[in-house]
Amino acid sequence: MNLVKRNPEWYGPASVDAFFDRFFNDSLQKNYSGFSPKVDIAETAKAFEIQVAVPGFNKNDFSIDLKEGKLSITGERKLEKENKEKNFISIQTEYGKFYKSFQLPDNIDEKGIEAVYENGILELRIPKDETKKVESKIAVK
Repeated sequence: MNLVKRNPEWYGPASVDAFFDRFFNDSLQKNYSGFSPKVDIAETAKAFEIQVAVPGFNKNDFSIDLKEGKLSITGERKLEKENKEKNFISIQTEYGKFYKSFQLPDNIDEKGIEAVYENGILELRIPKDETKKVESKIAVK
């Protein structure tokens, strides 16, 4: 009989989609003690819009950075441990740290990016820069 040692530091994905989401979004990390919030991304004629579902946070719990075309969003929600009036039976909301990153296209206006947190949704609006074109023609030789 062979025994397979369980590795408690590795959190397996619930589905194939979750595996690839974790793999390509830089969130497969050793000793990862956080969660991965759901994200919606949309494009309009004038902007890109990112919505991150993170209920229970305060706007000061987020850090948003843009460096070399990579937009990084981090945050942390801590569980109140010293509340003697509550005896939790079940906790299904997500606590801990999260990290999401996105490689932005070249045709954005970096100075016009806006972030708003309301009703549990962190919404980022990334305007496009009309003077920067991301298309080009390639001649066949």
